Amino acid sequence: MTKKERYAFVLNYFETYAPNAETELIYDNPYQLLVAVILSAQCTDKRVNMTTPAIFAQYPDVYALSKATFDDLFPLIRSISYPNNKTKHLIGMAQLVVEEFNGEIPATVPELIKLPGVGRKTANVITSVVHHQPNMAVDTHVFRVSARIGLTTNATTPLQTELQLLKNIPTEKVHIAHHWLILHGRYTCVARSPKCGECGLRPACKYYAQLIKAN
Repeated sequence: MTKKERYAFVLNYFETYAPNAETELIYDNPYQLLVAVILSAQCTDKRVNMTTPAIFAQYPDVYALSKATFDDLFPLIRSISYPNNKTKHLIGMAQLVVEEFNGEIPATVPELIKLPGVGRKTANVITSVVHHQPNMAVDTHVFRVSARIGLTTNATTPLQTELQLLKNIPTEKVHIAHHWLILHGRYTCVARSPKCGECGLRPACKYYAQLIKAN
């Protein structure tokens, strides 16, 4: 199977069986999504979704959050990984959005990465989810699944994975392909003991082909 054929098979499979894939983070607007994504670094979406309602109740918009104190916000996210840093990042993010962007969450990657706590991956998530821009956020799931299936070759960094995926996935499908790969990695192509027996991508998967060959 050529790389072109592999991509075609994988994308067709997901379009058929997961046509409405989307983020599992719960949010109502770009501000809430940005807060949730910042909190989600090295933390499960489930834990984030348990935490954000209290934050949004007390800080319903970026203006309210910009006036938060560390001592007030920290208790609300104590159960999240790295709460000290994330508390500082959230307050700093809100202050910069108010000061430099008139309270509007930026809509481009270069603008977003200026914000505290926002790296390339987070910026790609915001722009692809909110604005359907063709940006590919590469987390541990996307990185692992892409390599296992054979969508990427010798990619050793998230950026290398991102660039290879963008080169081969049609522009209009990039924003949803991000969710396809994440969810597949979260529930089927898991890090330990991937569930190959129930995976519909077996005909196109290099990892599975090697598994069969070894046995």
